[in-house]
Amino acid sequence: MKNKLIAGAGLAACLGAWAADPVIMTVNGVDVPKSEFEYLYHKNSQQQLSPQPLDEYVEMFKIYKLKVADARAEGLDTTAKFRREMAQYRSDLSAPYMADSTFLNQLVTQAYERLQQEAEARHIMISKGRSGAEAAKGRHTIDSIHTLLAGGADFEVLARELSDDRTAKTNGGYLGYTSAGRFPYDFETAVFTLGEGELSDVVESPVAYHIVKGGKKRKARGTVQASHIMKMVPQNAGPAAEKAAREAIDSIYRVVKADPSAFASLASTLSDDKGSARNGGQLPWFGAGEMVAPFDSAAFAMSVGEISEPVRTQFGWHIIHKTDQRGVPSLEEIRPRLLERITNPQDDRSRIIKAHQTETLARKHKGAIKNSTLNALKARIGGAGLDSLFYEACSDGSLGRMTLLSIDKKDVPVSEFANYLHGYRQDDPEMALSTLDRALAAFYNKRLVEAEQDWLEVNQPEYRNLLNEYRDGSLLYEVSVEKVWDKASKDQEGLEHYFNMHRGDYTWTEPHVKGLLVNAVDREVAEQIRSRLDRVPSDSLTTVVRKEFAGKASAERIMTAKGSNPLVDYLMFGGPEVSAPGNYTVSFIYDARILEAPEEAADVRGMVTSDYQNRLEADWIEELRGRYPIKVNEKVLKKVK
Repeated sequence: MKNKLIAGAGLAACLGAWAADPVIMTVNGVDVPKSEFEYLYHKNSQQQLSPQPLDEYVEMFKIYKLKVADARAEGLDTTAKFRREMAQYRSDLSAPYMADSTFLNQLVTQAYERLQQEAEARHIMISKGRSGAEAAKGRHTIDSIHTLLAGGADFEVLARELSDDRTAKTNGGYLGYTSAGRFPYDFETAVFTLGEGELSDVVESPVAYHIVKGGKKRKARGTVQASHIMKMVPQNAGPAAEKAAREAIDSIYRVVKADPSAFASLASTLSDDKGSARNGGQLPWFGAGEMVAPFDSAAFAMSVGEISEPVRTQFGWHIIHKTDQRGVPSLEEIRPRLLERITNPQDDRSRIIKAHQTETLARKHKGAIKNSTLNALKARIGGAGLDSLFYEACSDGSLGRMTLLSIDKKDVPVSEFANYLHGYRQDDPEMALSTLDRALAAFYNKRLVEAEQDWLEVNQPEYRNLLNEYRDGSLLYEVSVEKVWDKASKDQEGLEHYFNMHRGDYTWTEPHVKGLLVNAVDREVAEQIRSRLDRVPSDSLTTVVRKEFAGKASAERIMTAKGSNPLVDYLMFGGPEVSAPGNYTVSFIYDARILEAPEEAADVRGMVTSDYQNRLEADWIEELRGRYPIKVNEKVLKKVK
């Protein structure tokens, strides 16, 4: 009895779904639900000056679906180009449905809260190197340093001795005060969350490992706009070079102090910073930590409009002109920029967002990675890396048949993941394992997203209708190009035949001149052209003039009605005299003929092509009506609003 009740409940659900969205039309065996028809009908009505009567739209809709059916029969929905375009549109369309606005807002809020502060920090950096072995060595080194620091070793001393950050040799790893958005996310998180004097765990960035020491926090000062004049002092410069730079900057400062309006011109001509000199010394807006410490301190301490005395930095001497300053924008002002930043693939937070998406979709679609298979893959890669034998095993061997993922109770074998890797090679086992982890995360996310897109197509009418509209619209375009538009424009024999059969439909109210209009620099060149064209095939006339008389003449084929071109009227119909255009002095029409009516399809090509397309389309529609069956559910149609 219980099983019967369950079966009955399932049947009721299906019947309810059918009743909610019944089939309104079946075209060549493909059902069209009422919701899709209503969506397109209402959209069409909104685009009209007055709503189209339903019976008229039904006939138009039938033709639309017949053409789509023909496109499918031609296999146009299976081409690589069409599949790529559909996959991209499907991805773009589904993205808003999958965005977790609550999670994104949390990241935006966190980023904005960090913008309210400037944080002081120090770090020790050890490079990862270029190989897995070097990365492992770097990790061992940074772990050893962390152990020394935990035991009480002096941070500044170790930074000077061991850090791969070259500036640490002189600053002991001191980064000064910095603002949010300047460093990789994990590094930034350590800087802004550590207490003063507190040590971080090992922080990994794309190229290195770090230990961060927290410092003081202060209220953010916003950003500054400034110009500068710089006299460079080379590193390890002797006293003479230092003295010359100081004398030069002092001399400039005396001029600027006497006449501040001369700052930009002096920067353009005398500053050693050639990049900013091109703009009168103007620098981009900068925040805390983006300039070296002495320059930063001076610029933020000045008043807007003030010009500093010479300031010494590690690069040389500067005179700073502060032109503007602004505080931290409001959250609403800066939200779009913050959202763009955290979703940028170059930002670590995009990885966090994708991991969150994977976790959310895995719960919804019962997704799981089979650890035993993953361990087998890692054991295989850990021995030899990603080599040809690995891909061979994943394609034909038992390893390739093993289940790697399951989503919605459907198994995904290793072979599909191997195809996703596209034969990527990596001989270094350590780096190969790292590649495996990244690729598997991306592959798992991709398959979960595809599962969610399938779910959306079934359960979200708006998404389904937009997707169907794009899919059918693309197929309609491609099949129309093939069956009508390209055929009409390229079928010269068909165009001529159609023209001859309907010659009486193409008439003119005024005679037309047909020929080659030539403009020449003088009469001698004009005579040379006439003589040359007498020996040239008619289909090469324009090419010969343009190639052999380049710079001396121009040529174009014309089919011009009387009264539409003053120069042609002068040459052929006795109109008022008109000079040749531009630098030309002589004009004539070679092989000129006056036609009272068109003599071939080319004479009225646009009109004939359009009419021929209409004929082809009418014949095509008649053929489609006979080829593909249509059944309309009149009862459902009557319920359309």
